[in-house]
Amino acid sequence: MRRLSLFGATGSVGQSTLDLVRRDGEAWRVGVLTANSDVGELAKLALEFHPELVVIADEARHAALSDALAGTQIEVAAGAEALVAAAQHPTDLVMAAIVGTAGLAPTMAALEAGTDVALANKEALVSAGELMTAAARRSGATILPVDSEHNAIFQCLAGGRIDQVRRIILTASGGPFRTMSAADMARVTPAQAVAHPNWSMGAKISVDSATMMNKGLELIEAHHLFPVGLDRIEILVHPQSVIHSLVEYIDCSTLAQLGSPDMRIPISSALAWPQRMATPCAPLDLASIARLDFEAPDEARFPATALCRAAIAEGGARPAQLNAANEVAVAAFLAGRISFPAIVDTVRRVIDAAAPAAPASLHDIFSVDAASRAAAQHFVDQYEHA
Repeated sequence: MRRLSLFGATGSVGQSTLDLVRRDGEAWRVGVLTANSDVGELAKLALEFHPELVVIADEARHAALSDALAGTQIEVAAGAEALVAAAQHPTDLVMAAIVGTAGLAPTMAALEAGTDVALANKEALVSAGELMTAAARRSGATILPVDSEHNAIFQCLAGGRIDQVRRIILTASGGPFRTMSAADMARVTPAQAVAHPNWSMGAKISVDSATMMNKGLELIEAHHLFPVGLDRIEILVHPQSVIHSLVEYIDCSTLAQLGSPDMRIPISSALAWPQRMATPCAPLDLASIARLDFEAPDEARFPATALCRAAIAEGGARPAQLNAANEVAVAAFLAGRISFPAIVDTVRRVIDAAAPAAPASLHDIFSVDAASRAAAQHFVDQYEHA
């Protein structure tokens, strides 16, 4: 039986993880569960899985969680420091599924403790990739990517050598506006942007898919996870989302990972590594799919990928700036405050406005994040009053 600490238990990745654990209960002992503020769901999960420790990030919800679990032997804690302490709890695997920069410190703590981390938190590598990978190297921890594209690459590299890779190809669905003109995209609504053609996702990541910012952020993550050189990582639009990524080797053999668009597949890969585990996911039926299409990304209509490539090429604080500004801009678009094209334009303006020193610690990352959010908010306000 392996021990699992699940950070972000009430989110979509957390729920999918627990669905798999339920189906293979004899293989897992859940030791830690955390959530941001959903006391009711966290308490329900705690009573089902009986962890030793539960943590609610929102300290104002501590008493409510304690009351909900009164009479049990489950330890209850709250706040950012408690999350970091929980990441050091003895375990075989940490599932890092907290959304946003709140997940950085616990993820770093787990890696520094030498614990293998199944990484579903995008900010850990986008904003702090150099720091995170350096911590893993020092401690001997393994970072297991949960994002479908990076997990696909991870699987394609099994049995291969990174120095024998010619190209890594990240596939992108192209989002709901793949064939739409730039003029029409200027008028799209939040409801249209969150209607992803293939995946069922939250609003923020759905908008990121629509702008193709999500693929740019994945490019940054891949650069840290798979050090083949930025010029060897490419993006290919593949509308069906059947091939999740490809790896081409120096002998011109190309390996691809295919599967249904169900996040339980890459989650199961990370949970069971280096083995495999059964899932309830739909098997791939290529005869029904019948065709697979591919096209080069159009960076004139979707400039986010080029902006991300430039940010990671420059390095330093640029990716952290980009990530923070994008979060503010997407929230403003979803609130109806700015147009769809203004999302990427806001990010570009934030990057052009300041050049912070390269971060040497998570404290530096948080400082860059806060300053970039403030700058993005300033530009959003300008759009509103223009």
